[in-house]
Amino acid sequence: MARGATIMQFDVTLSDVDRAVYETLSVSAAQHPSESAEYLAARVLAYALEYQEGLTFTAGLSVGEEPALWVRDLTGQLHDWIEVGTPEGPRLHKASKAASRVAVYCHKEPSAWLRGLARERVHAAERIELLALPPAVLGSLAQGLERRNAWAISRIEGAIFVTAGPHNHEFVVPRLDWPPS
Repeated sequence: MARGATIMQFDVTLSDVDRAVYETLSVSAAQHPSESAEYLAARVLAYALEYQEGLTFTAGLSVGEEPALWVRDLTGQLHDWIEVGTPEGPRLHKASKAASRVAVYCHKEPSAWLRGLARERVHAAERIELLALPPAVLGSLAQGLERRNAWAISRIEGAIFVTAGPHNHEFVVPRLDWPPS
């Protein structure tokens, strides 16, 4: 019998000064059996950094056609398509046609992925935000994951501060230069 997803709980205190978002979030994230702890940490971090009304986790890895996160309005209209990982060009092409906003949070070193994307034809590529989460921070967050987690996340003038258990992290999430000029 296949192993099911593990439900991970995150109590997140979010203070995003840059977007004037101040929330206390209770996040339940299902970790798929094939999902690495770093990828899960990236999904939860992306959730906090993108938090807005209507943001939800999708079935994600269980349903390959869905992004990690999305925002739909009350009519079901898709507004934001938010990927975590290194999606290929055809997937980004589909996303940019389906949603008015597309953001990708890369959770690995992005050089090879960007070289591959440079050869792809992607609809409205200039509207897609490619962002790089620092792999070292994700690795540290992943090592500290438990079934129940308490994170404090602040963003001030682009600098992000994460406190997870006894560990503090300070980093930026740079926008990657794509599409190439």
